[in-house]
Amino acid sequence: MHEGCGGCGGIVMADSVRDRVIAIIAEQAVLDVADVKPEMSLEDLGIDSLGLVESIFAIEEAFDISVPYNANEPGKSDFDISSVDAIVRAVEALVAAKAA
Repeated sequence: MHEGCGGCGGIVMADSVRDRVIAIIAEQAVLDVADVKPEMSLEDLGIDSLGLVESIFAIEEAFDISVPYNANEPGKSDFDISSVDAIVRAVEALVAAKAA
């Protein structure tokens, strides 16, 4: 489950969140995890608005968090979906806030 980390030498919380988010996005895009790059947008990956909503539901379930994203008003969201890396950072922040 910890493939593609570049030999991190062990699982730390940030890597675990990153790996799980990328795995969720890769599954939604029907791609191999290795094909999902941090700078890619969901559009680059072929994920449409329905796929985005399904990804968000999967992320909420995987981390037991509530993602502040309203598909009806995406421009009013504080949840950055501009790239894979932005999504990972936003989820890491939500997970850290929940743990605090």
